[in-house]
Amino acid sequence: MGSDRPRTHRHRITAFFVSLLVLVLVAAVVAAGLVWWTVQRSFPETSGRIEVAGLDQPAVVYRDDAGVPQVVAETTADLFFTQGYVHAQDRFWEMDYRRHAASGRLAELLGEQYVSSDALARTLGWRQVAEREVEEFDDTTRAVYEAYAAGVNAYLDERSGADLSLEYALLGLQFPGYEPEPWTPVDSAVWLKAAAWDLRANLDDELDRALLATALPPEEVERLHPGFDYDTAPTILGDPPPLPEEGDEAEGEADGASTDAAETDQELLAAPLAELRARLDALPAVLTTPGSDIGSNSWVVAGAHTATELPLLAGDPHLEASLPSAWTQSSLRCAPVSEECRYEVSGFGFAGVPGIIAGHNADIAWTPTNLLADTTDLYVERVDGGEYLQGDTMVSFDERREVIEVAGGAPVTITVRSTGHGPLVTGLDDGFDAVAEQYPEAAEFEDASYELALQWTGFAPSRTASAILAMNRASDWSGFRAAAERWDLPAQNLLYADVAGGIGSQAVGRVPVRETGDGTFPVPGWSGEYRWSDIVPFDDMPSESNPDRGYLVAANTPPLESGDGPMLTQDWAQGYRASRIDRVLREAIAAEQPVSLATMANLQVDQVDPAAAMLLPALAELALDGDAALGQDLLADWDGVSDVDGAGAAYFQVVWSTLLGDLFGDLPEGTRPAGGDRWIRVVDDLLDEPDSEWWSGGRDDALAGAMASAWQESADRMGSDPAQWRWGRLHQLHLRSQAFGETGLLPARLLLDRGPWQLGGSSAVVDATAWDAREGFDASSVPSMRMLVDLSDFDASRWVNVSGASGHAFDRNYVDQTDVWARGGTLPWPFTLERTQELAEQTLLMRPAGG
Repeated sequence: MGSDRPRTHRHRITAFFVSLLVLVLVAAVVAAGLVWWTVQRSFPETSGRIEVAGLDQPAVVYRDDAGVPQVVAETTADLFFTQGYVHAQDRFWEMDYRRHAASGRLAELLGEQYVSSDALARTLGWRQVAEREVEEFDDTTRAVYEAYAAGVNAYLDERSGADLSLEYALLGLQFPGYEPEPWTPVDSAVWLKAAAWDLRANLDDELDRALLATALPPEEVERLHPGFDYDTAPTILGDPPPLPEEGDEAEGEADGASTDAAETDQELLAAPLAELRARLDALPAVLTTPGSDIGSNSWVVAGAHTATELPLLAGDPHLEASLPSAWTQSSLRCAPVSEECRYEVSGFGFAGVPGIIAGHNADIAWTPTNLLADTTDLYVERVDGGEYLQGDTMVSFDERREVIEVAGGAPVTITVRSTGHGPLVTGLDDGFDAVAEQYPEAAEFEDASYELALQWTGFAPSRTASAILAMNRASDWSGFRAAAERWDLPAQNLLYADVAGGIGSQAVGRVPVRETGDGTFPVPGWSGEYRWSDIVPFDDMPSESNPDRGYLVAANTPPLESGDGPMLTQDWAQGYRASRIDRVLREAIAAEQPVSLATMANLQVDQVDPAAAMLLPALAELALDGDAALGQDLLADWDGVSDVDGAGAAYFQVVWSTLLGDLFGDLPEGTRPAGGDRWIRVVDDLLDEPDSEWWSGGRDDALAGAMASAWQESADRMGSDPAQWRWGRLHQLHLRSQAFGETGLLPARLLLDRGPWQLGGSSAVVDATAWDAREGFDASSVPSMRMLVDLSDFDASRWVNVSGASGHAFDRNYVDQTDVWARGGTLPWPFTLERTQELAEQTLLMRPAGG
């Protein structure tokens, strides 16, 4: 028997571990099943028949293979009710998250880490302004927004918690008991307000100049913020400059911004400026992070130069990569179209907002690009206790208290203080006594300090909601401009085309008229010299229809020649994307080669790199050895196209990143180069100054050193064999959930985030997959969607989104468009009812409850 005991003992141990393994496997299967059940339970019904309380008449929602909803209804109220219902089906977590972010209420949803960003959102007062906007809605807009909200709420009445979205199940693990509030028209309006803030343009440049001025003389600040070169880059309107030979650098003189510090001691403002920069960076982006190479491309070609003999229109706004995409795709169709129900429109919009923001109806097409107009100014305010200096008099702040509720914590109360210019955006906690003590004039006020107030055109109620709906109904250039006149913010340039053959461009937005100054630096608030005296009248905003050249290009460059029209900003894009698009179109027209939709599609993903065109000639002339010589040989065989599989492209971008760090790494925190078109212009100018102090020992040695360092870094990142190097191995797109994906909660990120996708393109390239040289090579902002409209046959149009139609993780339409987008492809864009029904894979018939 003794000989059997060890064997029995081993058998028992084996049996124990087998049983344990079985239990673990069973638990894993059960857990996976529970996760999958939790995931699937939030998927909406997208086919069959349902009854919905609130509908007056039946409505139909067709969805193609991409899951894009095409809504058909008999009345305007039912049409927008159904759009609200469908947006809630697909994207309610996104809608709920964004209304909390825009209203300064993220902390009550996601915890104390968002108190600081909520404090700034409350200080900016988006919610209060949105409430005033809704009060001022015209009857048509009000009815649409109320119908849309009713549709959202009809869906909320059917579902709650994890039945709405997986994110609510995850939220319940950390902060149980949350239930979404009903949707209101104010929730839609505040979304537009926050989106306009993200596209405000110049504020970060103003901060950047002011921070640079604490460390550099005015001429060097100006060097690092070069103006637009009107001699070499095209404006939107007017004749473009002569084309240089391909690869040649045309010489021109840029218009520089003022470096007048407007009587303020910039060095002493370093602390409040740095605080404001940190607060702005911490504010969750709704659309994009300003300063991250945001922009857009759009162009339109008249029928005289197209293969279809009617206009072709292209657009691709550049925004921060997010999951889901900022854009939704849909069509809204009245059946039949009549005076009572006038909508027959398709395109891109925002979940949470009624209507179509970029797209076409049966008569016209349009797409926006960021105008980059300067709609913000910072004022240095001299503060003493509860008062600030205005002229020669101390006056009291306007004050209001805000209570920030915190999930899992105690409420936080803040006091928002405002001057006649706007709210104080610094001083939300201690920090400026030292500035006050050093300020030259502080002796006049023993207890004075200096803080920053912000003025923004968005603090006044906007009519953009009305403009979007009117644009959806417009049928010609006159009606389009009448709608555009109501587009108050964000400031945009709208390109237009119609089925009658017309094309046009219209700048829109509320832009201030300054009595003094150009908005490039913070100015003293106690002086009356820098106030805003007016808003640029709509009739003075740049506009043109049917230009003789037969095409228009808008890529964040000035609309007009230098000195023409109102002063809109000093901070334009440098024109590299616009120049490339203009060259391709102009050469095709000159050669009498009709522009096709395929031509337009290829141009949208053009990857000719202006940084390479600028720097490669200088690198080729160097006498090198060692690793730098190996790099020189690799670049000698590279064509300057930043394609996904390019070894030369990969090495060059590492050289460019290294060079930027070597030259400008000692700049003040927050001002170091992310890359992009401004820094291409700066380095281009420095190449003509080989002995400049910026080169720290000479241009050629600095370039050689960057090449040698970049070779080693490339080998460390991609292996020692350069034949295996690929730009896409470094330059990748990661799509992350805007909330849980950014919190660092690993289980949530594993469930919600997707990627990576390898990309071509780069900053300042037409295919603008921008990256931040301070952070690495991953894509930060991207063409967030691409649209191609054929005015001769709308059903021949094409579109694609950076993510999918669905906001539900694991839904087949969650990121199904991303593969197509990353390859530079597009999808069919059905418009007519016949084509919509032909492509429909799912059809949902919605009937009134009890009907």
